[in-house]
Amino acid sequence: MTISAENPTKEEGIWILGYGSLIYKPPPHYTQRIPVTIHGYMRRFWQSSIDHRGTPEKPGRVVTLIPYEEILSIPEFLEDLQLYSHDFESIKCPHDLTTFGVVYYIPPEHANEVKEYLDIREQNGYTLHEVEVHLNTNDEHELLLKDSLELLPVHERTGKRVLKTSVYIGTVSNEAFVGPEKIEDTAKVIATSHGPSGPNVEYLKLLHQSIEEMLWDEHDAVPDLYLLKLLHHVDKMLQS
Repeated sequence: MTISAENPTKEEGIWILGYGSLIYKPPPHYTQRIPVTIHGYMRRFWQSSIDHRGTPEKPGRVVTLIPYEEILSIPEFLEDLQLYSHDFESIKCPHDLTTFGVVYYIPPEHANEVKEYLDIREQNGYTLHEVEVHLNTNDEHELLLKDSLELLPVHERTGKRVLKTSVYIGTVSNEAFVGPEKIEDTAKVIATSHGPSGPNVEYLKLLHQSIEEMLWDEHDAVPDLYLLKLLHHVDKMLQS
């Protein structure tokens, strides 16, 4: 397997970043799964879902990534970041804004098949982009991928290997984008929506559980306050 610091090519296979359902429901045929830190984005349930966790008549909510530049340019985004940041005053640049996800390596012989699969799975407003992520490797990754990892640059601040990967994002201009949305309103939608892939609340709980499991291995990581608050509101509604 080859890891390239440049854009992956068909010959090298492809890397796919998951920050939502791909974390707990991975793409087929992957051979490596590595937790990562994503800098310069916040994760929010601001994307409408009519084909997985909702219907056209009653859309659900799923996550997308909001870039730092968009947050700075839209006051409602900035206010939301302030509400759910552990230390808002410390966020001075894109590098200071982080969220967690995973990357999957798809070998060359399955690259086209998986790309076609993901294009359908992420079709409700998502488009393909490229971002850089910082690899949170463990001893097993270091042993199996030693030669390949050494090809990647090391970030001077984090000391971690940096990889360029493909990712599906629902941009703020896509037709299914619904944010910024009050967390209580989002919770109400999630608590009551259901789609072909199951209850919307299942998506939220599986995502939260998966991220919590990843954070156990990151000593300097802090919980996702937005997800915690959203889950609290949803649970409260379901119990009432």
